[in-house]
Amino acid sequence: MDNEQRLAQLERKIQYLTDRTAILDCIARNARGCDRHDRELLASSYHDDGTDEHGYEVNPGARYPDYANKVHAAGSMHNMHNITTHTCEIDGDTAHCESYVIGLFLNTDGKSARLIAGRYVDRLERREGEWKIALRRSTVEVLMTGDASILSLPLFTKLGYLRGTRDERDVSYQRPLTLEETPDRWDVG
Repeated sequence: MDNEQRLAQLERKIQYLTDRTAILDCIARNARGCDRHDRELLASSYHDDGTDEHGYEVNPGARYPDYANKVHAAGSMHNMHNITTHTCEIDGDTAHCESYVIGLFLNTDGKSARLIAGRYVDRLERREGEWKIALRRSTVEVLMTGDASILSLPLFTKLGYLRGTRDERDVSYQRPLTLEETPDRWDVG
């Protein structure tokens, strides 16, 4: 293999890694947008004409944040979407992805929780150099409930862990990150 072939092979590998990183960043941005109820962040993961299907609920990507925030707020005090196994097949400017997701939801009673496990099956497209979701279909494969009352017991609350918030007061938005500002702890209220 001559230098020109090696360089071309290296460029293909770099492009693949760059694309994979951008695609996974989009998937993570979507999950974070859901958990922080950050409408703009969540909408930024969909193309303007993108579509999201959660069960019978089908929303244009631009309206999905309003639907997701409403559903999450009605059913839980906190939620966390964890992306685990992620596969991706890139074909030019189209990527077919499957991301396993584990959703944890602290119910509005503050004493019980749900765990929902499923997959996001996505078609992402690169348009104007940016990867975003064109179509998302969601599966649910495991749904469990459990006791979360330990969160209100002194055994836990005396530890003073930070509590996430569903807005830009959340510690993850703090720039620069310091110990000076703490929006909420589990020992409060």
